[in-house]
Amino acid sequence: MTAVTLRRPFPIAGLRLALSAGLLALLAGCGEEGEPEGAARPAWVVQATTQGAAPTAYAGEVRARHEPALSFRIGGKISRRLVDVGARVDKDQPLAELDASDVALQRDAAQAQLASAEADLALATSELERYRDLVDQQLVSRSLYDARVSQHEAAQARVRQARAQATVSVNQAGYAVLRAPANGVIAQRLAEAGQVVAAGQTVFVLAEDGEREVAISVPERDARDFSVGRPLAVELWSRPGERFPGSLREISPSADPQARTFAARVSFEPGDTPVDLGQSARVYANGGDQPVVTVPLSAVHEKDGGAALWVVEPAGSTVHLRPVTLGAYGEERVPVLKGLASGEWVVAAGVHLLLEGQRITPIDDQNRPVELAPPSPAADPR
Repeated sequence: MTAVTLRRPFPIAGLRLALSAGLLALLAGCGEEGEPEGAARPAWVVQATTQGAAPTAYAGEVRARHEPALSFRIGGKISRRLVDVGARVDKDQPLAELDASDVALQRDAAQAQLASAEADLALATSELERYRDLVDQQLVSRSLYDARVSQHEAAQARVRQARAQATVSVNQAGYAVLRAPANGVIAQRLAEAGQVVAAGQTVFVLAEDGEREVAISVPERDARDFSVGRPLAVELWSRPGERFPGSLREISPSADPQARTFAARVSFEPGDTPVDLGQSARVYANGGDQPVVTVPLSAVHEKDGGAALWVVEPAGSTVHLRPVTLGAYGEERVPVLKGLASGEWVVAAGVHLLLEGQRITPIDDQNRPVELAPPSPAADPR
């Protein structure tokens, strides 16, 4: 009979205990602030470069500074339109006329009421004079004389009222003709002959002679950077490459409910600027002459709700997280307005895997070692 040797099974509880201890040790190692001494993580690094800032352009149109909306002061039917869009007009020149038959009748009625009131006043004046003589002779009572005095005063008041109404009716008849308030050019026509318009309804828009400016729309993200008086540059489509100095004259305090942009006006600097109404133009917020430090978009990290970069210390190849102020994002790079100097080295990829003070092995995008050179002493962080 063959003897069978029974082996003692491995204790399951001991295996579980060993695995738990190993897992805790591994987690403890991962929670340390830095890598073990001598270990360095490869990291793709780039050097911050300086280049001209890309100018931000806004499309606009040349407009007159003063563009009053012209309308009749009374309602009625337009009988004649005397000018068209683009017509040059002089001050007080007739632009359109209303059918004045109704206002003419009202004027005649007011004139008749005035004549009637003046006749009543003449009668009251003669009655008052007669009663004055009779009361002096004590042939009538004082109360009858006082009544004639009151009637005379009432007749005078009715004359003043009728005269005022007659003046209003004459003015109303004059309002049937729409006249230009100043010299300029008709920019828009919003009504036609035969149309019935209400009082105050815009019929024409007049572009007054004088100053010219460019109307632009500013996006919400840029509106905070536009303050009245900010220097700007204007380039006309008809004269490419030539920029004229200007400044922001006004910006709307509220955004357009549909486009979500802020309407703004850019005025030209004093001088002879060769611009015409309706010309297309570009307004540049910056001319691109001021150099700015840029880094790849992949280098941007987040810290306490703000932007930050992992800056590499060349002496020990260690990384330190530094808060920075960024400009408008481009397609591949972003300008660093404050916090970084030209020539400093930053980590360009895997920024979420780094720890403060961690030592790295600098490599380029081809996985080749990079010799870190310190930045120029003249380049101070912006």
